[in-house]
Amino acid sequence: MPSPHVVLLPGDGVGPEVAREARLVLELVAPDVAVAERLIGAAAIRAVGDPLPEETLAACLGADAVLKGPVGDPEFDAADVRPEQGLLRLRAALDAYANLRPAIDRDIDVLIVRELVGGLYFGASGVRDDGTVYDTCEYHPSQVERVARRAFALARGRKGALTSIDKANVLETSRMWRRVVNEVATEFPDVHVEHMLVDNAAMQLATTPQQFDVIVTENMFGDILSDLAAAVTGGLGLAPSASLSDTGPGIFEPVHGSAPDIAGRGDANPAAMLRSTALLLEHGLRRPAEAEALKRAVDQALDTTPTPDLGGTATTGGFGTAVREQLALTRA
Repeated sequence: MPSPHVVLLPGDGVGPEVAREARLVLELVAPDVAVAERLIGAAAIRAVGDPLPEETLAACLGADAVLKGPVGDPEFDAADVRPEQGLLRLRAALDAYANLRPAIDRDIDVLIVRELVGGLYFGASGVRDDGTVYDTCEYHPSQVERVARRAFALARGRKGALTSIDKANVLETSRMWRRVVNEVATEFPDVHVEHMLVDNAAMQLATTPQQFDVIVTENMFGDILSDLAAAVTGGLGLAPSASLSDTGPGIFEPVHGSAPDIAGRGDANPAAMLRSTALLLEHGLRRPAEAEALKRAVDQALDTTPTPDLGGTATTGGFGTAVREQLALTRA
């Protein structure tokens, strides 16, 4: 049986620094996994003029999982070809429609499942002759059905509670969303489902996030609420994500940006990248024991070896070393 294959996309800014720590961890906990690095984002634009080169896309399509660092560079913010376009194309090519954003801190343990390849960000948009600008939120019931089914299955493996978030009192897409979620719910009688309007959900997440287990919602609502959940549980700098497909490899990446202002200084916090690596082990390679061990090791390092953003003095490499030392103790 061939060895599992992971494509590592270091990305831009601090990406290569945090990606190095992720690779070292993978080599320790999953030495049988082959890792191949490819270009994406600004690094790829500079090299070949394309934020997602064909070589990179082909490698990702043939992988078991994709581990990606942050992309983005101010040099290309107003350019026609931008680093972020490569990420959007990669998500679409892999049909990575289910974005998982865990938010965990003390008594808070929320998993947000965001639909990732439909909705407002992918609907028709443009400028009319009179100057009116429009963006259209569009969903097909099949898109809602598959992300709802994924969320129900995840909730079944946790506390058995799912909150579906929409704006059904205003939006036609939300009314369809709620109807389809209720239809899928009949397949999961052991999961309690409730519906909540997005404005109320934002307030509830900010004040009493402990009430939530698994949340499922559409693309734009999920984009906003997952950042809010991250802020409640430590900030974007600690937040991992997984974007999953039904038929191909998932994409595992930190939520934070490329932080070009601190690139090369060696004090970037790799916790989100390492937590994304844990999600890769769990969902991409089906190795839950290794994933859990890595999560615990990262939590331990956050307590003992904090980086400057958390008030400590540890370097990126020093944090990574602390994680690997903790993993070595666990494996001993």
